Amino acid sequence: MNTARDWEKPIRRLERLMRLRSFPVAFRLFEDRQAVSEIPFIRRVNHKTTLCQLINLVRNFDWSVGAEVGDFMSVVCPSIIGLADIPDYMKDGTFRSIVWTKSRADAKKCESEIPRVPTGKYEAVAMAPLVYNPFDPDIVLIYANPAQIMLLINSLQFEDYEVMQFHCVGESSCSDAIVRCHLERRPALSIPCYGERRYGHAQDDELVMAVPAELMDKALSGMEALYRRGIRYPISYAGAETDVTQAFPAAYGSTDMIMKLRGQDNRLLLGVTGSIATGKSTVAEMLEELGARTIDFDILSRSVVEPDKPAWNDIVAFFGKQILNEDRSLNRAKLREIVFKDLEKKKKLESFQHPRIFEAFFELVEQYAGEDPDVIIQAVVPLLIEVNMQSFFHHVIMVYASEEEQKKRLMQRDGASEEMAMSMIRSQLSVDEKKGYCDLVVDNSGSMEETRKQVEKLWQKLKKMQKER
Repeated sequence: MNTARDWEKPIRRLERLMRLRSFPVAFRLFEDRQAVSEIPFIRRVNHKTTLCQLINLVRNFDWSVGAEVGDFMSVVCPSIIGLADIPDYMKDGTFRSIVWTKSRADAKKCESEIPRVPTGKYEAVAMAPLVYNPFDPDIVLIYANPAQIMLLINSLQFEDYEVMQFHCVGESSCSDAIVRCHLERRPALSIPCYGERRYGHAQDDELVMAVPAELMDKALSGMEALYRRGIRYPISYAGAETDVTQAFPAAYGSTDMIMKLRGQDNRLLLGVTGSIATGKSTVAEMLEELGARTIDFDILSRSVVEPDKPAWNDIVAFFGKQILNEDRSLNRAKLREIVFKDLEKKKKLESFQHPRIFEAFFELVEQYAGEDPDVIIQAVVPLLIEVNMQSFFHHVIMVYASEEEQKKRLMQRDGASEEMAMSMIRSQLSVDEKKGYCDLVVDNSGSMEETRKQVEKLWQKLKKMQKER
């Protein structure tokens, strides 16, 4: 069965960030029961089953399973997902009052409150690990502990925030997750019920969230953004008896650093950023010609890892001498290949480089400000937004170019194919997303003359802002 997209990469990324112990489950209802047989590696159990058993076979046994109304041990499960209606003795409360409620009146009320997919449209259900691209799902079921679920909620709330409300019908909790999500197209959280724990083997610490398939990219994007800000799973304990300053996100503890950089004189500190091939260096050179002092973080990043410098020593001690060229300089291509495959090694490399880069940055800022208290300093930082440096600067300048122009420049400048160019562009935060963090924008999509006119106007604006300060 063909799928509209490749789910493997985003789902593997989500599994890694959340550290899930079972597969996210692709869930889909089919109007034609014959379509289920077209799913690769689909299995049909050879005994009567329950819905929660099937889910367990998918998320923990690595199976792809399909079922019709006749495959279930009773009408309860298929009635939840619209494959059958419930008989009158269930509607009037007789059935559920046997175990779950004190009276038939309570049971009837309970039965009427359980959300169900309307009958008459669907003939079968299929479930499979989504990472294998079995089919395009209606919804995705994610089983996780409360901390992991909280991270997932935070991720979904990161952009276009809205408060989330969840329900609990008690027994038949699959309706709270599966049906509400299917019908309302909103994330739905459920506490697995007694039946799911007994027959579906849900663990004591597990919750389940159903996410509409169309919101999975939003969940992953939000989770990656939170990861860059230090919000990750597992959550490390700060310790009630310790100084927790270092455990908070950087924004809470960077006041002294910000004040030191901005200084008490009349200096104006600018951050210059932009996505790949937007022309950051071009704009920086124009500002430098007009009188700005420049600190280029690409140059600093190369300088601090020169042979025998502290960062170089740390990197070689951790990664080994195999990442060196013959002249003892770092083999950046080999190092990039190593850290690209391992997030933990990437963070380790950054821990060796970033403190030294910031030390050099602080020294240059103080040097330039000492030479001229009215200096305008521009720091050219390609990943300024990604590493959350925007608060260090009085103003952040975004050098903008259209995606089409970026692609064209990469193909001309680096000889990249169109596919490679687009891959490079989309591996970074988009230009439009970065714009939201910047208060000044230079559009470098046009000619050099057009850009220069913008930069000259910007320079006059900066001088005016500096004077008004």
